[in-house]
Amino acid sequence: MTTLAEQSGTFTIGGDLTVRRLGYGSMQLTGPGVWGDPRDPGEAVRVLRRAVELGVDFIDTADSYGPVVAEQLIREALHPYDGVVVATKVGLTRQGPDVWTPVGRPAYLRQQAELSLRNLGVERIDLLQLHRIDPEVPLEDQVGELAKLQQEGKVRHIGLSEVSVEEVRRAGEVAPIATVQNLYNLADRSAEELLTHAEEQGIGFIPWFPLATGQLSGPDSPLTAIAREKGVSASQLALAWLLRRSPVMLPIPGTSSVAHLEDNMAAAAIELGEEEFAALEAAV
Repeated sequence: MTTLAEQSGTFTIGGDLTVRRLGYGSMQLTGPGVWGDPRDPGEAVRVLRRAVELGVDFIDTADSYGPVVAEQLIREALHPYDGVVVATKVGLTRQGPDVWTPVGRPAYLRQQAELSLRNLGVERIDLLQLHRIDPEVPLEDQVGELAKLQQEGKVRHIGLSEVSVEEVRRAGEVAPIATVQNLYNLADRSAEELLTHAEEQGIGFIPWFPLATGQLSGPDSPLTAIAREKGVSASQLALAWLLRRSPVMLPIPGTSSVAHLEDNMAAAAIELGEEEFAALEAAV
């Protein structure tokens, strides 16, 4: 039996790590402001396990979610993972709810990577992403430390988050870049140039905040009209558009409820025709 996530197709990260394109993002598993424990830790574990039951084999997290809360929940729910790829990030520090400060000193990045190995219970991180570039530290030094971890066998692939094409090129001179993760959705396509570059280079593109439909989901919008006609939700349609948009796209919608997770995953089965795709794209 084909799972929902399988219907989204696959992408091979870094040329050797194949995952299903519709994944899961774990940021919403923590407390308010991405700080502390969730209100219902049991539901958080159920969400993660249900995601895998639905065919998800690519889960995105970060050491700063909680902090460490999301990584530890993932370990509790899924270790030893059995084919599930867990991507994490380092480079953002936390001083309280909704407060994020980049720190890219090589010693700090190494410390956090070592802690992620421990919190996830693995000997190698499949995909370690630099969560943000620290403007106070040369980019080459930040990526260079991740490259050292890669050479030591502690990291399989390296990714970047919230970067420009030029920054990806500079980073690529230090180490191969397997993925980029930028804000991108139907309503905000400001990272279009980066997406084009990712397609040209075979780099995975992970759109964070993939469900921001905003005014597009109003009662008279094209998104709502097409969703009604197809008998799907606006959120499902937004995810289906992302999957249709590019073969390197790896959406990671996040949620803290099983019901919402199942609704999101159903997007993988939605087929958009040329006219429907064009109508949604023209809505912005």
